[in-house]
Amino acid sequence: MGILNLLLGNKSKMIQDFKSRGAIIIDVRSAGEYANGAIPGSKNIPLQQIGQNIQKIKNYNKPIITCCASGMRSGSAAGILKSKGIECINGGNWHKLYTLLNP
Repeated sequence: MGILNLLLGNKSKMIQDFKSRGAIIIDVRSAGEYANGAIPGSKNIPLQQIGQNIQKIKNYNKPIITCCASGMRSGSAAGILKSKGIECINGGNWHKLYTLLNP
């Protein structure tokens, strides 16, 4: 098994673990991008608004999975949330994440 498969396999297991614990999915794309397709039940908090929504996100009292179009913005959002003590994982591309969560 290659290193990439090993890393992606671990990420998949972590996402499934988060899902089993009732994780909240936060899509950090713009409102316009979100309106054109998103994971049902996800919350849209654009990356630029993550910092001002930390308390709201903490109040969910659940692990967080971030997603976006490619994984870049969601990676930034996950880093911000982790630095604020929120259990979070970067789910990457929203469509791939949806497929992973709904096999």
